[in-house]
Amino acid sequence: MVRPFVASLTLLLCICYLVLRSLDRATWVAYAQASSPAPGVVHFRRPGYVGDEACMPCHNEQAVPYSQTAHHLTSQLPGSASILGSFKDEESVLMIENPPATDLDPRLYFKMEIHDGHYYETAVAEKGSKKLTRSGRIDIVTGSGVRGQTYLYWAGNELFELPVSYWSDGNQWINSPGYTDGTANFDRHVDPRCLECHATYLKPLSSDPQTNVFDKDSLETGISCETCHGAGADHIEREEDGSARPTSASSNGILNPARFIRDRQMDLCALCHSGGQRAELKPAFTYRPGRKLEEYFAADPVDTTDRPDVHGNQVGLLKKSRCYLSSPAMSCSTCHDVHHRERSAAEYSERCLSCHRWQSCGVSRTMGIKIVRNCIDCHMPLQQTSAIVSKTANRILHASIRSHWIKAYPGHEQE
Repeated sequence: MVRPFVASLTLLLCICYLVLRSLDRATWVAYAQASSPAPGVVHFRRPGYVGDEACMPCHNEQAVPYSQTAHHLTSQLPGSASILGSFKDEESVLMIENPPATDLDPRLYFKMEIHDGHYYETAVAEKGSKKLTRSGRIDIVTGSGVRGQTYLYWAGNELFELPVSYWSDGNQWINSPGYTDGTANFDRHVDPRCLECHATYLKPLSSDPQTNVFDKDSLETGISCETCHGAGADHIEREEDGSARPTSASSNGILNPARFIRDRQMDLCALCHSGGQRAELKPAFTYRPGRKLEEYFAADPVDTTDRPDVHGNQVGLLKKSRCYLSSPAMSCSTCHDVHHRERSAAEYSERCLSCHRWQSCGVSRTMGIKIVRNCIDCHMPLQQTSAIVSKTANRILHASIRSHWIKAYPGHEQE
């Protein structure tokens, strides 16, 4: 009885293999879209856009590791895996250290709660025996969790930020950066420009750059393949009909940033990594890879400080560096492979040593060859930013971000 069963099973597997081999690429795409977990439930797509699932069948080598990067996870739908803070009773309370509650001076605290499978932030104000509460449901998670996360909620088609964020340093709940300590503010608008760097797309329902009214069904979370490579429908069509291989950045219907000139490569990164002070010239979500960023944003304010704020201005700081100025081919991708998760700081030293001799470093005279273990912490140190600050329970918390102004920093020599 065993042999007929094995033979039948083998025949069945062969038939399945032949059927799968016979499926055309369009069928594979449809299968992937139906069976692969998407980063967000998208009911609407822009014309020409197909979503990451359509890239998977041919680009697994890049798409699978990319799905675990901070870029791809910079916004997600809420769930036990995507929300990193604890909802356990003893760990889900953020106390605001006001004086003891009185009729005139209530005590305020926040509770993180789960009800019917949904996640909520609840502000609680106690006045003697009275208790007032207000809750907001977590509808969108922003931030990959490398440094922290902030949460957004829908009120109809309006999008707002919730008052409590997660801080990775110390695995703790904090007041959302920029919020006033001792208050419960559920009314901070989330505008399109903020979302442009935390989501692939969300259609604004107003031309006002400060609007917070969106088409909820258009949300595509995370930074997708098409954010950097452009709309993919034409590419898929060309691949299916056997069009010629690419000879330029987009001749096969898709953009390849590696083929951009350096300025356009830097512009693509600068869209989200050049600071948040640039005035918009065109609406959010209209930038297309390969175009000049100056068509979409006014020029950067002139930075004359010795220590510019490192938040979001990695591109501007890199352009100040002697390495960049003296290396015509150097770009962000010289060190960063966007398709894979970031490595440890020390591992980036191999990039430095591809151009520099360790013996040329002044510290080598006292430290010897062990300096090759970590060039980065000396020449690109972590610095506190004044742009991401949380004031929580009479404490001030600053985010630390690695400076991309590559130079010698006194006092940061390795021990």
